[in-house]
Amino acid sequence: MVKLRLGQESVARIRKIIHVDMDAFYASVEQRDNPSYREKPLVVGGSPNQRGVVAAASYEARKFGIHSAMPSVTAFAKCPALIFVRPRFDVYREISTSIHAIFKRYSDLVEGVALDEAYLDVTENKQNIPYASTIARHIKTAIFQSTQLTATAGVSINKFLAKMASGQNKPNGLTVILPEQAIAFVEQLAIEQFHGIGEVTAAKMHSFGIHTGADLKTRSLTELTHHFGKAGQYYYKIARAEDDRPVEANRVRKSIGAENSFARDLSLFCYFG
Repeated sequence: MVKLRLGQESVARIRKIIHVDMDAFYASVEQRDNPSYREKPLVVGGSPNQRGVVAAASYEARKFGIHSAMPSVTAFAKCPALIFVRPRFDVYREISTSIHAIFKRYSDLVEGVALDEAYLDVTENKQNIPYASTIARHIKTAIFQSTQLTATAGVSINKFLAKMASGQNKPNGLTVILPEQAIAFVEQLAIEQFHGIGEVTAAKMHSFGIHTGADLKTRSLTELTHHFGKAGQYYYKIARAEDDRPVEANRVRKSIGAENSFARDLSLFCYFG
């Protein structure tokens, strides 16, 4: 068995991982189904009058600095013309199920992270397609033909890099990070861009003089675990473009409970046209 090396990681083979992320999924579904919403700033979420929270924002709304998890009252202040739409989780689940059926045409190793995103391991795929980027293109095309919705895909050698790639060229993009590009790609990233590093952690890293992937890579495992606990090991690895986490086909989606978290706010929904 031939072993290949990436940084300090020794692996039996280079994996082919795709991360598919639907573009503004909930908001795009609402714009698809209601032509009067198209090309207008729209959020799916609760009323600004009832402690509502933004579940998803259209790209038109994002131009005003509106994003998911933002209080609806804040979003409304940023854009008084904002349209608020009550979520239809039954519709989103149905569409998500049809999208996952498309994924299964290529691999059974599909890990749904949420209704709108998933990882696929296509190292060995059902259609014997040699290039993961080709599979990603086929998937994007099939999703659009089936749902009239766009998706962005990232392709690389592990889950972390595939996730980072999918965030590079939204909406309706496709980015590939090749093995030989991985380390340089990570080194140039601002620490805030790293998946798994939130605002609080980024601020803490800044206080230690860590601003980029290259900065993070200079820190020892001992130092990172001292300051960040168990997460320090993850930070140490991703700074070296390493991520050995498998694509878990039976993983329970983390965001399945999202409907409950909005139920109280959305019960007194109102529409702002």
